[in-house]
This record gives sequence, C-alpha cells and structure tokens, in this order.
Amino acid sequence: MIVYISTQGARIVREGRHLIVKKENDTYHTLFIYKLEQLVIMGNVVITPQALKLLMRENIDTVFMRLDGRYVGRLAGGEQKNVFLRKRQFLLTDDAGFCLSTAQSIVGGKMANMATVLQRIQRTRDNRHAGEAADSIRRMARKLSETESVDVVRGVEGRASALYFSGLRHGFDQDHGFYKRVRRPPTDPINSVLSLLYTFITNRAYSAVRIAGLDPYPGMLHTLEYGRHSLPLDLVEEFRSMIADTLTLSLFNLGILKAPDFYQVQPPPVAEYDDTEDQITVACNDPIGQMSVVEEEDVFDMPEQSFEADDQESATGEGKLAIRAYPAAFARIVKAFEKKMTTEFYHPVAQKQMTYAEAMIFQARQLRRVIEGESTRYQPLLLK
Repeated sequence: MIVYISTQGARIVREGRHLIVKKENDTYHTLFIYKLEQLVIMGNVVITPQALKLLMRENIDTVFMRLDGRYVGRLAGGEQKNVFLRKRQFLLTDDAGFCLSTAQSIVGGKMANMATVLQRIQRTRDNRHAGEAADSIRRMARKLSETESVDVVRGVEGRASALYFSGLRHGFDQDHGFYKRVRRPPTDPINSVLSLLYTFITNRAYSAVRIAGLDPYPGMLHTLEYGRHSLPLDLVEEFRSMIADTLTLSLFNLGILKAPDFYQVQPPPVAEYDDTEDQITVACNDPIGQMSVVEEEDVFDMPEQSFEADDQESATGEGKLAIRAYPAAFARIVKAFEKKMTTEFYHPVAQKQMTYAEAMIFQARQLRRVIEGESTRYQPLLLK
C-alpha cells in the first residue's frame, strides 16, 4: 500500500506497531506498518522521531515532497550489497559505446510513445497538427541510429519533445492556458498536473531501480551530476507519455479536473529590513567560529537529492506565479494516479499481464541485465 499524507499541519506519531496521522485532537488515519509499501509526505507535515525510527527499522520507503510536487528527499535505507554490480555501473558510465546504445534505446522508446499519443489525438479529434508532429517525431526517431554521441541523442530528444508538446495541447477540450511545457513554476493547470505526475512516476522509477538492486546515481542518457539520481531519470522517459500525459488528458477531458480546482500561489509578503538578521546570518555561516565575515560562495552546503533533469523540452516560468491544485483536486489526482499504476495490460516483452507499477520494475530489471551483460540491448516498453 502506498499512502500520501498532504494534510497541512498534520503529525505522524507512533503507537505500538502502527502510525497514527493526527491534526490537533483529531485522528485522520491509522497506518499499519505490515501493509505499508511507501509513505509519501507532502508539505508541512510533522513526523516524530519514534515514527521515523519505526519506518527505518521496517525499511519503509519514505519520500518527502513539497506541496507543489517537487521532490525533496527520502529516508535512506541500507545500501545495496552487490558492490561488484555498482562498480560495473560506474565503469560503464565511461564506456561511450554502451552509453550511446542505451541512450538511443531509451530515447527511441520515448519518441515512439510520444508519436503514438499524438496519433491517437489525430484520430479522435481529426487534428492535422498532432498528426504532423507525430510524423516528424517518427522521422527523427529513424535517424537516432546515426547519432554519434549521447549529447546528440539528447539534442534529438529535446527537439522531438518540443514538437510533441506543440501537438499535445490539441488533445485537450479546453486549453487552460497550456501552449507549451513550462515548469519551475508551472503557470497553468495542465502544466501543474504534468509536473506533479512526472514527480510521482520518477519517484516510482527510483523505487524500481532500488528493487532491481541498482545504484540510482549513474545513468546512461542522464550523465553523472552531483546529487542527482540519473538512472531513475533514464528509466522514466518511456513512461512519461504512457502514464502521466495520457492521465492528464483524461483528468481534464472527463471533467475530473476543472479550472476552479486550481489557484495561483501568491508570494509571501516582504518583511521589513532588520539589521540584526544579517548579523545572525553571518554568525551562523562562519564555519570555523572566528566571527569573521564569510563570503556566501565560500560556505559549502549539501544540495537536496535531485530528480531534476535539464528538460530541453520545457521552459521555466521565471517571474510568474505558480498554479497549484486545491487539496480536494490534489486528492483526485493522487487517486487517479494510483489507479493508473495498478491498471493491468499485456507486456509484449514479458509476454504476460502486469500492472504499470510492475512493468516499471520489469524494465529496471531489464536494465540490470543489460548492465551485467546478459542482454545486448535495452528494450523500452512501447505504447500500443
């Protein structure tokens, strides 16, 4: 069972072998540890040390996100014991041929799935723009085998993604201000839901990578970057359009989400200038206690764990206010996402029925077989 806690001001406390979610004097939920697979904590939710210890002892994947869906971090359980596999992963990041071949497969799968979504939009809405974008993406995909470096593959992916989002907007009954992919912050309801769902599926990809016994940091398409989990970003690419984009289309076109379900986040008021605050900051930033002025760039700090990729297909909403779902709408998004992840379909490579959640683990294990040399090339999951 995967549980999301998003009630602001709630507290998670331990009572025996259970966790209790409370707010003031009210009890909201009782969480049975033996049923709990993952706990996702969003925004201003307090968790007691006793509850944290229980989660760590039982090795429950506990994820922390901001209320807007941005990933913050997670409780670190025990590290994978197969050091030889981890060593091979890192060695392969220096193998240009291996990284190129795997990146071509990953991006090829992503582009094929994007084209399939656009083709569905063309058929159901008789929209030539979506059809033309799908044709262009397929032509670009056929040339992936000619690329000579991972950088070039990423460039092709970026151009294909820009085409994709220009066609995807024609799949919605109403545009809701959605004309292209915008993040940090998302500036319209559709981008807001896309950002949230992308975080959810990347979180699932991280879990799948760990279940497969792989180290999440070294990737093939997304290269090494300080503090970034690159391998889940590789794995999630083929699932973006298949899960997040198709679900977003359904949520809006079926009327499950509407414009009044969203609000514009207002910036906090500007505080009056207080000179003592500057002095306190200087004192706290002095790493060796000399009470001397320390330049900000000289103070080393650990970054947040990162799932963020340099999405070439998206623009930042710098200078604009974020759009966020109200709690009731957020709950509907979470419910729809979890239902999607437990939906069964026929997996052509596995040749059996499985859920999307199981498929993500299957694909992670397939990546492992490629890394260990048991398979020659990664086979992405393709949308039919």
